Amino acid sequence: MAITAQMVKELREKTGAGMMDCKKALEENDGSLEKAIDWLRQKGLSKAAKKAGRATSEGVIGNYIHSTGKIAVLVEVKCETDFVARNEKFQEFAKNVAMQIAANNPAAVDAESVDPAVIEREREVYRQKAREEGKPENIIEKIVEGGIKKFYKEICLLEQPYIRDDKLTIRDLLNDVIATLGENVTIGRFVRLQLGAEEA
Repeated sequence: MAITAQMVKELREKTGAGMMDCKKALEENDGSLEKAIDWLRQKGLSKAAKKAGRATSEGVIGNYIHSTGKIAVLVEVKCETDFVARNEKFQEFAKNVAMQIAANNPAAVDAESVDPAVIEREREVYRQKAREEGKPENIIEKIVEGGIKKFYKEICLLEQPYIRDDKLTIRDLLNDVIATLGENVTIGRFVRLQLGAEEA
């Protein structure tokens, strides 16, 4: 199938990927826009993995204040260079992460940031529940692991489904930004303030 400039343009608008990458993605997938998007995302994941070890000392503080004025978020989003920190796509990502935190109130950035005692307590709750339901011992640990995965999706920012597209997680969004901008990007600390809410 002949790949037209219009097809490349459309894919580029949807993904933010470079012209040559978009053209190659369409060629590799017989002009299918959906398959080309998936192909670019997979390519982005491998690019993101290569960049993961690089130091991030620049960045911005993303912020969001809800229209009611009762919820506010500050989040540290870091990158490698000041040039990328000023990039519109990077700043939009920081804003979207702040909105995600406002909406879904995560407890930690990722699973590694969660207190192990909290995880062990959750495991015990799932174990007890499974035993009370009379589940056989040999499948209880599988049930516990499934429960913990679900728990991570609720409390870990990177595992949460994105509020604007629940087919994507925040980790997917992060990997897409890394692939598009060509730099390592990390999410650091965040704080979410809600009027009248007690400190946890």
